[in-house]
Amino acid sequence: MRASRAGDQFPNADYPFHEGAGCDVSIELLGAEFSPIIANSKMTGDVQYDFSGQTVVVTGGSRGIGRAVATQFVRSGALVWVWDINPAELDSTHSLRVDVTKGDQIAKALALMVSQSPRIDILVNNAGYLGSYLPFERLDPDEWQRILQVNLLGVFEVTRQILPIMRRAGRGRIVNMGSLAGKEGLPGLAAYSAASAGVIAFTKALAREVCDADIRVNCVAPGPIDTDLIRRLGNGVVEEMITASPPKRLGTVHEVAGMVLWLCSAASAFSTGAVFDMSGGRARY
Repeated sequence: MRASRAGDQFPNADYPFHEGAGCDVSIELLGAEFSPIIANSKMTGDVQYDFSGQTVVVTGGSRGIGRAVATQFVRSGALVWVWDINPAELDSTHSLRVDVTKGDQIAKALALMVSQSPRIDILVNNAGYLGSYLPFERLDPDEWQRILQVNLLGVFEVTRQILPIMRRAGRGRIVNMGSLAGKEGLPGLAAYSAASAGVIAFTKALAREVCDADIRVNCVAPGPIDTDLIRRLGNGVVEEMITASPPKRLGTVHEVAGMVLWLCSAASAFSTGAVFDMSGGRARY
Protein backbone atom coordinates (compact mmCIF):
# COMPACT_ATOMS: atom_id res chain seq x y z
CA MET A 1 0.00 0.00 0.00
CA ARG A 2 1.18 3.52 -0.64
CA ALA A 3 2.31 5.19 2.51
CA SER A 4 0.16 8.28 2.13
CA ARG A 5 -2.77 6.35 3.56
CA ALA A 6 -2.33 7.19 7.21
CA GLY A 7 -4.59 6.10 10.00
CA ASP A 8 -6.15 3.01 8.48
CA GLN A 9 -6.57 -0.06 10.68
CA PHE A 10 -6.35 -3.70 9.62
CA PRO A 11 -7.63 -6.59 11.69
CA ASN A 12 -5.58 -9.24 9.91
CA ALA A 13 -2.49 -9.57 7.76
CA ASP A 14 -3.98 -10.56 4.41
CA TYR A 15 -3.61 -7.10 2.89
CA PRO A 16 -1.85 -5.43 0.00
CA PHE A 17 0.31 -2.65 1.42
CA HIS A 18 1.13 -0.19 -1.29
CA GLU A 19 1.38 2.93 0.59
CA GLY A 20 19.40 1.35 -5.18
CA ALA A 21 31.24 -0.44 -8.76
CA GLY A 22 30.31 -1.36 -12.09
CA CYS A 23 30.21 -0.27 -15.69
CA ASP A 24 28.57 2.64 -17.46
CA VAL A 25 26.04 1.69 -20.11
CA SER A 26 24.51 4.35 -22.37
CA ILE A 27 21.70 3.24 -24.68
CA GLU A 28 20.41 5.44 -27.47
CA LEU A 29 16.67 4.82 -27.81
CA LEU A 30 14.76 6.46 -30.67
CA GLY A 31 16.84 9.58 -30.33
CA ALA A 32 16.45 9.85 -26.55
CA GLU A 33 19.19 8.81 -24.21
CA PHE A 34 18.07 6.69 -21.26
CA SER A 35 21.34 5.69 -19.60
CA PRO A 36 21.32 3.08 -16.85
CA ILE A 37 24.49 2.72 -14.79
CA ILE A 38 24.54 -0.76 -13.33
CA ALA A 39 26.61 -0.81 -10.17
CA ASN A 40 27.57 -3.53 -7.69
CA SER A 41 25.03 -6.19 -8.61
CA LYS A 42 26.23 -8.79 -6.06
CA MET A 43 22.72 -9.59 -4.80
CA THR A 44 22.74 -6.43 -2.68
CA GLY A 45 20.03 -4.55 -4.56
CA ASP A 46 22.51 -1.70 -4.99
CA VAL A 47 21.66 -0.89 -8.60
CA GLN A 48 21.96 2.67 -9.83
CA TYR A 49 20.80 4.42 -12.99
CA ASP A 50 21.71 7.67 -14.66
CA PHE A 51 18.62 9.83 -15.20
CA SER A 52 20.58 13.05 -15.60
CA GLY A 53 18.69 15.66 -17.59
CA GLN A 54 15.31 13.99 -17.07
CA THR A 55 12.35 15.48 -15.23
CA VAL A 56 10.24 13.26 -12.98
CA VAL A 57 6.85 13.77 -11.29
CA VAL A 58 6.04 11.56 -8.30
CA THR A 59 2.54 11.91 -6.84
CA GLY A 60 2.13 10.99 -3.18
CA GLY A 61 5.89 11.37 -2.89
CA SER A 62 6.24 12.74 0.64
CA ARG A 63 6.27 9.44 2.50
CA GLY A 64 6.78 5.70 2.21
CA ILE A 65 7.12 4.22 -1.26
CA GLY A 66 6.70 7.56 -3.01
CA ARG A 67 9.46 9.15 -0.95
CA ALA A 68 11.81 6.25 -1.68
CA VAL A 69 11.05 6.56 -5.42
CA ALA A 70 11.71 10.31 -5.37
CA THR A 71 14.92 9.84 -3.38
CA GLN A 72 16.31 7.22 -5.76
CA PHE A 73 15.53 9.38 -8.78
CA VAL A 74 17.36 12.31 -7.15
CA ARG A 75 20.37 10.10 -6.47
CA SER A 76 20.25 9.06 -10.11
CA GLY A 77 20.54 12.66 -11.29
CA ALA A 78 16.92 13.45 -12.18
CA LEU A 79 15.08 16.70 -11.57
CA VAL A 80 12.26 15.53 -9.28
CA TRP A 81 8.93 17.19 -8.53
CA VAL A 82 6.92 15.75 -5.65
CA TRP A 83 3.17 16.34 -5.72
CA ASP A 84 1.41 15.54 -2.45
CA ILE A 85 -1.68 16.71 -0.61
CA ASN A 86 0.57 16.96 2.47
CA PRO A 87 3.95 17.94 1.01
CA ALA A 88 7.10 17.31 3.02
CA GLU A 89 10.55 18.67 2.35
CA LEU A 90 12.83 16.25 0.56
CA ASP A 91 16.37 17.28 -0.29
CA SER A 92 17.01 18.28 -3.89
CA THR A 93 13.34 17.99 -4.93
CA HIS A 94 10.62 20.50 -5.67
CA SER A 95 7.58 19.83 -3.48
CA LEU A 96 4.12 21.15 -4.34
CA ARG A 97 0.80 20.78 -2.57
CA VAL A 98 -1.42 18.97 -5.08
CA ASP A 99 -4.67 17.08 -4.56
CA VAL A 100 -4.78 14.65 -7.49
CA THR A 101 -8.59 14.75 -7.47
CA LYS A 102 -8.54 18.48 -8.29
CA GLY A 103 -7.90 19.18 -11.95
CA ASP A 104 -7.25 22.88 -11.32
CA GLN A 105 -4.51 22.12 -8.78
CA ILE A 106 -2.87 19.73 -11.22
CA ALA A 107 -3.02 22.35 -13.98
CA LYS A 108 -1.48 25.00 -11.74
CA ALA A 109 1.35 22.71 -10.63
CA LEU A 110 1.96 21.68 -14.22
CA ALA A 111 2.13 25.28 -15.41
CA LEU A 112 4.73 26.08 -12.75
CA MET A 113 6.77 23.03 -13.73
CA VAL A 114 6.67 23.71 -17.46
CA SER A 115 7.79 27.31 -16.88
CA GLN A 116 11.00 25.91 -15.40
CA SER A 117 11.40 22.63 -17.27
CA PRO A 118 9.37 22.21 -20.49
CA ARG A 119 9.75 18.43 -20.59
CA ILE A 120 8.37 15.73 -18.34
CA ASP A 121 10.12 12.45 -18.99
CA ILE A 122 8.69 10.28 -16.22
CA LEU A 123 5.42 10.17 -14.28
CA VAL A 124 4.96 7.93 -11.23
CA ASN A 125 1.29 7.82 -10.16
CA ASN A 126 1.73 6.82 -6.54
CA ALA A 127 -0.83 8.91 -4.59
CA GLY A 128 -3.49 6.77 -2.98
CA TYR A 129 -6.08 6.32 -0.26
CA LEU A 130 -7.05 2.99 1.28
CA GLY A 131 -10.14 3.91 3.26
CA SER A 132 -11.74 1.82 6.01
CA TYR A 133 -11.60 -1.95 6.25
CA LEU A 134 -15.32 -2.76 6.17
CA PRO A 135 -17.77 -4.94 4.25
CA PHE A 136 -18.97 -3.01 1.22
CA GLU A 137 -22.57 -2.82 2.51
CA ARG A 138 -21.30 -0.94 5.56
CA LEU A 139 -18.99 1.39 3.69
CA ASP A 140 -20.22 4.97 3.50
CA PRO A 141 -20.81 6.01 -0.14
CA ASP A 142 -18.80 9.18 0.43
CA GLU A 143 -15.82 7.07 1.42
CA TRP A 144 -15.90 4.65 -1.49
CA GLN A 145 -16.30 7.62 -3.83
CA ARG A 146 -13.20 9.18 -2.26
CA ILE A 147 -11.32 5.89 -2.71
CA LEU A 148 -12.21 5.80 -6.40
CA GLN A 149 -11.45 9.49 -6.87
CA VAL A 150 -7.95 9.31 -5.42
CA ASN A 151 -6.82 5.87 -6.57
CA LEU A 152 -8.38 5.71 -10.03
CA LEU A 153 -9.72 9.05 -11.19
CA GLY A 154 -6.64 10.80 -9.80
CA VAL A 155 -4.47 8.59 -11.99
CA PHE A 156 -6.71 9.45 -14.95
CA GLU A 157 -6.53 13.20 -14.39
CA VAL A 158 -2.80 13.49 -13.73
CA THR A 159 -2.04 11.29 -16.72
CA ARG A 160 -4.49 13.19 -18.94
CA GLN A 161 -2.72 16.48 -18.26
CA ILE A 162 0.86 15.21 -18.50
CA LEU A 163 0.50 12.84 -21.47
CA PRO A 164 0.30 15.64 -24.11
CA ILE A 165 3.73 16.88 -22.97
CA MET A 166 5.16 13.40 -23.46
CA ARG A 167 3.41 13.15 -26.83
CA ARG A 168 5.03 16.36 -28.04
CA ALA A 169 8.44 15.07 -26.93
CA GLY A 170 7.79 11.71 -28.56
CA ARG A 171 8.84 9.78 -25.49
CA GLY A 172 8.03 9.17 -21.83
CA ARG A 173 7.64 6.64 -19.05
CA ILE A 174 4.56 6.22 -16.87
CA VAL A 175 4.48 3.91 -13.85
CA ASN A 176 1.15 3.45 -12.06
CA MET A 177 1.12 2.09 -8.54
CA GLY A 178 -1.52 -0.61 -8.23
CA SER A 179 -1.89 -3.22 -5.52
CA LEU A 180 -2.16 -6.91 -4.81
CA ALA A 181 -5.84 -6.15 -4.03
CA GLY A 182 -6.37 -5.09 -7.62
CA LYS A 183 -5.18 -8.47 -8.85
CA GLU A 184 -7.04 -10.69 -6.41
CA GLY A 185 -9.84 -8.65 -4.79
CA LEU A 186 -9.89 -8.63 -1.00
CA PRO A 187 -12.96 -8.77 1.26
CA GLY A 188 -13.32 -5.66 3.38
CA LEU A 189 -11.52 -3.67 0.70
CA ALA A 190 -14.03 -3.92 -2.13
CA ALA A 191 -13.80 -0.28 -3.27
CA TYR A 192 -10.01 -0.20 -2.99
CA SER A 193 -9.74 -3.52 -4.83
CA ALA A 194 -11.98 -2.19 -7.61
CA ALA A 195 -9.98 1.02 -7.92
CA SER A 196 -6.68 -0.89 -8.05
CA ALA A 197 -8.08 -3.25 -10.65
CA GLY A 198 -9.10 -0.19 -12.65
CA VAL A 199 -5.53 1.11 -12.49
CA ILE A 200 -4.27 -2.22 -13.83
CA ALA A 201 -6.77 -2.22 -16.73
CA PHE A 202 -6.07 1.45 -17.47
CA THR A 203 -2.35 0.71 -17.61
CA LYS A 204 -2.86 -2.05 -20.16
CA ALA A 205 -5.23 -0.03 -22.35
CA LEU A 206 -3.19 3.18 -22.30
CA ALA A 207 0.02 1.30 -23.10
CA ARG A 208 -1.54 0.09 -26.34
CA GLU A 209 -2.81 3.55 -27.23
CA VAL A 210 0.56 5.28 -26.91
CA CYS A 211 2.94 2.60 -28.16
CA ASP A 212 3.18 4.39 -31.51
CA ALA A 213 5.54 6.76 -29.69
CA ASP A 214 8.39 5.90 -27.35
CA ILE A 215 6.01 6.04 -24.38
CA ARG A 216 5.88 3.06 -22.05
CA VAL A 217 3.18 2.51 -19.42
CA ASN A 218 3.52 -0.12 -16.71
CA CYS A 219 2.08 -0.94 -13.30
CA VAL A 220 3.71 -2.06 -10.04
CA ALA A 221 1.48 -4.04 -7.65
CA PRO A 222 2.97 -4.13 -4.11
CA GLY A 223 1.96 -6.46 -1.34
CA PRO A 224 3.01 -5.92 2.32
CA ILE A 225 5.77 -3.30 2.37
CA ASP A 226 7.68 -2.15 5.47
CA THR A 227 6.57 1.43 6.12
CA ASP A 228 5.84 3.45 9.26
CA LEU A 229 2.16 2.86 8.55
CA ILE A 230 2.67 -0.88 8.74
CA ARG A 231 4.72 -0.67 11.91
CA ARG A 232 1.97 1.37 13.58
CA LEU A 233 -0.36 -1.59 13.20
CA GLY A 234 1.54 -3.29 16.02
CA ASN A 235 4.02 -6.12 16.36
CA GLY A 236 1.36 -8.83 16.28
CA VAL A 237 -0.05 -7.78 12.90
CA VAL A 238 3.43 -7.33 11.45
CA GLU A 239 4.44 -10.80 12.59
CA GLU A 240 1.34 -12.28 10.94
CA MET A 241 2.31 -10.57 7.70
CA ILE A 242 5.84 -11.91 7.93
CA THR A 243 4.56 -15.41 8.65
CA ALA A 244 2.26 -15.27 5.61
CA SER A 245 5.10 -14.09 3.38
CA PRO A 246 7.01 -16.84 1.51
CA PRO A 247 10.35 -15.02 2.09
CA LYS A 248 9.32 -14.52 5.74
CA ARG A 249 9.75 -10.76 5.69
CA LEU A 250 8.13 -7.56 4.51
CA GLY A 251 9.22 -5.90 1.32
CA THR A 252 11.12 -2.63 1.56
CA VAL A 253 10.27 0.70 -0.01
CA HIS A 254 13.69 0.65 -1.65
CA GLU A 255 12.88 -2.62 -3.41
CA VAL A 256 9.68 -1.14 -4.81
CA ALA A 257 11.53 2.01 -5.83
CA GLY A 258 14.17 -0.11 -7.54
CA MET A 259 11.48 -1.74 -9.67
CA VAL A 260 10.06 1.68 -10.59
CA LEU A 261 13.45 3.00 -11.68
CA TRP A 262 14.14 -0.12 -13.75
CA LEU A 263 10.82 0.36 -15.55
CA CYS A 264 11.85 3.92 -16.41
CA SER A 265 15.27 2.91 -17.72
CA ALA A 266 16.43 1.71 -21.13
CA ALA A 267 16.82 -1.76 -19.63
CA SER A 268 13.04 -2.26 -19.80
CA ALA A 269 12.38 -0.48 -23.09
CA PHE A 270 10.43 -3.45 -24.46
CA SER A 271 8.12 -3.70 -21.41
CA THR A 272 4.79 -1.91 -21.64
CA GLY A 273 1.25 -2.65 -20.47
CA ALA A 274 2.64 -5.03 -17.85
CA VAL A 275 1.90 -5.52 -14.15
CA PHE A 276 4.93 -6.22 -11.98
CA ASP A 277 4.18 -8.08 -8.76
CA MET A 278 5.98 -6.90 -5.60
CA SER A 279 4.25 -9.15 -3.09
CA GLY A 280 7.11 -11.48 -2.15
CA GLY A 281 5.22 -14.43 -3.61
CA ARG A 282 1.89 -13.63 -1.94
CA ALA A 283 0.10 -13.11 -5.26
CA ARG A 284 -1.65 -16.18 -6.64
CA TYR A 285 -1.04 -15.20 -10.27
